[in-house]
Amino acid sequence: MGRKVTVATCALNQWALDFEGNCRRILKSIKIAKSRGAKYRLGPELEICGYGCWDHYHESDTLLHSFHVLAKLLGSSITQNIICDVGMPVMHRNVRYNCRVIFLNRKILLIRPKMALANEGNYHELRWFTPWSRSRQTEEYFLPRMLQELTNQETVPFGDAVLATLDTCIGSEICEELWTPYSPHVDMGLDGVEIITNASSSHHVLRKAHARVDLVTMATTKNGGIYLLANQKGCDGDRLYYDGCAMIAMNGRIFAQGTQFSLEDVEVLTATLDLEDVRSYRAEISSRNLAASKVNPYPRVKVNFALSCCDDLQELVSELWTYHTPEEEISLGPACWLWDFLRRSRQAGFFLPLSGGVDSAATACLVFSMCHLVCEAVRNGNEQVLADVRALVDESSYTPQDPRELCGRLLTTCYMASENSSLETGCRATELTQQIGSYHVSLSIDPAVKAVMGIFSLVTGKRPLFAAHGGSSRENLALQNVQARIRMVLAYLFAQLSLWSRGARGGLLVLGSANVDESLLGYLTKYDCSSADINPIGGISKMDLRAFVQFCVDRFQLPALRAILSAPATAELEPLANGQLSQTDEEDMGMTYAELSIFGRLRKIAKTGPYSMFCKLLNMWKDIYTPRQVAEKVRRFFSKYSMNRHKMTTLTPAYHAENYSPDDNRFDLRPFLYNTEWPWQFRCIEHQVSCRQLNHSSWLTLCVLRPIPVPSSSQEPPSTLSSYVP
Repeated sequence: MGRKVTVATCALNQWALDFEGNCRRILKSIKIAKSRGAKYRLGPELEICGYGCWDHYHESDTLLHSFHVLAKLLGSSITQNIICDVGMPVMHRNVRYNCRVIFLNRKILLIRPKMALANEGNYHELRWFTPWSRSRQTEEYFLPRMLQELTNQETVPFGDAVLATLDTCIGSEICEELWTPYSPHVDMGLDGVEIITNASSSHHVLRKAHARVDLVTMATTKNGGIYLLANQKGCDGDRLYYDGCAMIAMNGRIFAQGTQFSLEDVEVLTATLDLEDVRSYRAEISSRNLAASKVNPYPRVKVNFALSCCDDLQELVSELWTYHTPEEEISLGPACWLWDFLRRSRQAGFFLPLSGGVDSAATACLVFSMCHLVCEAVRNGNEQVLADVRALVDESSYTPQDPRELCGRLLTTCYMASENSSLETGCRATELTQQIGSYHVSLSIDPAVKAVMGIFSLVTGKRPLFAAHGGSSRENLALQNVQARIRMVLAYLFAQLSLWSRGARGGLLVLGSANVDESLLGYLTKYDCSSADINPIGGISKMDLRAFVQFCVDRFQLPALRAILSAPATAELEPLANGQLSQTDEEDMGMTYAELSIFGRLRKIAKTGPYSMFCKLLNMWKDIYTPRQVAEKVRRFFSKYSMNRHKMTTLTPAYHAENYSPDDNRFDLRPFLYNTEWPWQFRCIEHQVSCRQLNHSSWLTLCVLRPIPVPSSSQEPPSTLSSYVP
């Protein structure tokens, strides 16, 4: 006789410390799960308080309010007759743990602490939590009095255990544990656990979606069983966007998978699966059964409850889930992040300095994509999105239908010309705004620049000149920077008062548009238009942005983007030569954007210093550059990178989409004051270049028999701020 169980997992758009909203979304997901016949509901990691609380986990308030929400969930009629699995921080014997609290009918069945903590990249869980290290062991946890009165329980099991219901066995993993070399699901599956759950808070990175799907399918391919994965979605107050993709798998096949990007705050997946399929699948894997006979058993918490139902097997979502292309990911992920940031910050829209180049055009396209998503969500009956957009535009009867019209309400663009701006860039910016429908302003910054420089000349008696007019490099750089910084001042002035001048309420969030490659090299002016409230493209490479803009030409019918793509990238901060550009970004940087992207990946992802980067690039570029040219490019990159690293301390919070992001604030924890000469490292590179210029036998003799020369202390220049470029 079959044993068919209906289980539910979900993706929730939780918000750090929004206990009221988080509780409401949890209850809604449970209600939906029950309406579909589910007997087990799994939610995301730390869903009660929101994953991104960071140092708020150290506060007793966070623990207290989490228990308040748990008490509300336990006491609700919505949570009756369904096993509910929720995430929250719990302190046990004065140690703080990241936990799952599993309960049924006002009784807590088990508190399961996380055993492997995420502590790399954007994750710092060891800062706030301690991993549970006692495998297959439990202790008694004394409930707070507010819960004792509600549950009539004084203590509950706390630790590494599984649930034994009347018809199956259920075990828990938490996020990182799925990614470890020896995941708990391996031994749980061998011990007869048939349903494995995983509560995650996994963020979006371009080209990453397949990784979670592969891990889940492989977990059930080798060992059989049912696997549920829940994930957070949306922006919970930080640089990260959690991209949902909740899923249900069995025996190596995906039976239900949620969307990766959407404006739905609550998404619930259910599937009805036959436990006999798990048992028959496992029965014929002899190697698994031999291992199962030797495994140490898990403590079992007996639950007088059955998940069984009599429905036929249902596949609610096609097994063949389609991955988004990187261009589609860019069009959706940052757009959803922008929407969450806008509605939760309670501002009335965005202000974007639009230059006529690829980066600011890509940023404008992301806002336009957001408007498309909002209109689509409203057409599909999303009442929350409709309420949010009405609050933003301050019209209780407004219903968005046309993305261009909505963009005109939510996005103000501004072209800030100077005497160094070409006519073409202004035309490109204006044409794009007409096609996306943004409210557009054009102005000249020349009066402000002349006024500021007039003050300097009045005080010092000196008048700096551009290099094209005979000035020094210091004068040239200062004259470029003052233009850029005045644009930042004007951007914030217009963001605060633009709507006021038009008789509308509220202020605007200033959008930055520096890409990840420019930030890596520091090819930006500190406190210029790269300084903004948020930056949706700050974690995206120039090459990916160009591909995204090309994608937008057809996706959103924006032919103005073709001219923007064909134009050379330029800051337009130096005088024109007979009306033509005299400055391009790649010439200024001394490297192409494609090369810069490679440098970034080697520096951060491959974790190479100057010497090891040189060694890797020798082989990678052997058909393009000589060893001497490779060495010069590596020298130039590290000199520029270290000279400008201090700019990362003021980097605008940006959507995290690339694993070589140089964000100093949370992700890329490296110094910001370097010896920019890199004397030891560069001397090692020079030694290798010299070796390769000799004949083959001499090179072998040098490299094998002779050690790399050690720089003497007298050769090392002092580390000063002389290379600290503003």
